Amino acid sequence: MLKFSQAFSGFTVNNVDAATDFYSRVLGLKTHVNDAGVLVLEINNGNPVIIYKKNDHHPASHTVLNFPVADVEHMVFKLRSRGVNFMLDIDSVELDDLGIARFEHSSDMAWFQDPSGNILALVEQVLAD
Repeated sequence: MLKFSQAFSGFTVNNVDAATDFYSRVLGLKTHVNDAGVLVLEINNGNPVIIYKKNDHHPASHTVLNFPVADVEHMVFKLRSRGVNFMLDIDSVELDDLGIARFEHSSDMAWFQDPSGNILALVEQVLAD
């Protein structure tokens, strides 16, 4: 029924202005705020992600947005230089000194939060030869 639908994702924040600054200036994404006050992230080769204000916003306890990258460690250094703190508080996941989870049979990952406390992740994409 919906196989031809152009689905997109969305989540809430407590401050659209702070989110706009973070996603555009800090993360370097192309963004715009539409007439309804909704922040739109224009994702390369993908559908947009919408971010909207919710007065009683509570950040999700799970990752709301994953960013595939070629080199997690390199991106952690770049984002740290822009003030991003990497975190994860889950007993079952061990992090190295950089805040990166190094998985033997999966992609390395690093988690961080936006200004509203939403959890975002960098996911290393291993490129095939």
